[in-house]
Amino acid sequence: MKLSDWLIIIGLGVIWGGSFLFNAILIRELGPLSVSLGRVGVAAIGCWAYLLATKVKLPTDWRIYAGLTLLGLINFSVPFALFPLAQNYVNVGIAGIVNAMTPIMVVIVSHFWPGGEKANPAKSVGVAIAFGGVALIALPALQRGGQSEIWAIGLMMLATLMYGIALNYTRSFKRLNPSFVATIALSGATIALVPVVLLTEGVPHIQTAQSWGALLYIGLIATSFTFLVMYRILERVGATNMSTSTFIAPISAIFLGYIVLNEQIQTVHILGMLAIFIGILAIDGRLYRALRPNKLPT
Repeated sequence: MKLSDWLIIIGLGVIWGGSFLFNAILIRELGPLSVSLGRVGVAAIGCWAYLLATKVKLPTDWRIYAGLTLLGLINFSVPFALFPLAQNYVNVGIAGIVNAMTPIMVVIVSHFWPGGEKANPAKSVGVAIAFGGVALIALPALQRGGQSEIWAIGLMMLATLMYGIALNYTRSFKRLNPSFVATIALSGATIALVPVVLLTEGVPHIQTAQSWGALLYIGLIATSFTFLVMYRILERVGATNMSTSTFIAPISAIFLGYIVLNEQIQTVHILGMLAIFIGILAIDGRLYRALRPNKLPT
C-alpha cells in the first residue's frame, strides 16, 4: 500500500478522535440530542454539496429512501446522541477508547445477522479479550462507586453496538453509490431528529464561536468529509488496512483531551485500551499471523 494511503488512514483516525473533544465542547451549550442533530444536519449539507457537484443520479424507489433513513437513525442519530450524553460523566480519552469497541461489535452482530459471517475461535478469543479491556476501563468507577460513569460506559457500548448493526445493515445497499447512501442516511437522520429535539430540548442555541467551530468540525470534517474520503479509498486499501484507523482514534482522543482540556488518563485505562487493541488484532487475524505465520485458527 502507498505511503499516501497510510497517511490518509492515519489522518482519518486523528480526525475521528478529535470528534470526542468537540463533543465535550458542544455539551457545554447543547443537549446530547441537539449535538446529534447539529452533527448530522451539517454533515448532510456537506454531502449534498458533494453529491450535486458530482451529479450522482438519484434513484426513484421510495423504499430505498425509507431504508436509508432507518440506516441514518441506527448509524448516526442514536450513537451521535449517546456519546455526548455519556461525555457528561467521562472524559474525552475514555470515550475514544470505548469507541474502539466498534469492530468487536461488528463481529458479534455479524455472527447473528442473517447471512452474516460466523465467529470462529480466533474471533471469539478477540471478543473476550476486548470485553476484558472494557472491564478494566470501568474498574476505577466500580471501585469508587461511580454509578454515573458506569452508566456512561454502558451508553457508549450501546452506541458501538448500534454501529455494529448499521455496518451489517449497510450491506443491503452495496449496489448503491456510497456517497448517495451517506447523503440520504444523514438527511433522513436529520429530518427524524428535528421534532424529537424540539419536543425534548427546545430550539438549540449556540452563543460562542468555539461551539460553532466545534459543530462545523464534527459535521463537515469528522462526518461528511471523512465518510466521503473513506468510501473513495476503501476498495483500494481494503477493510483490514482501513481498520487501522481504529487504533489511531483513541490515541488522538487521549492526546487532545490532555492538551486542550488537561484531562488525565489512568494507567488502568491505558491497559484497557491495549486489551481492546489486542482483541481487534485477534479478530482480523493479524495477531495470529504474527505469532504463527503458517497457520491461522479456523
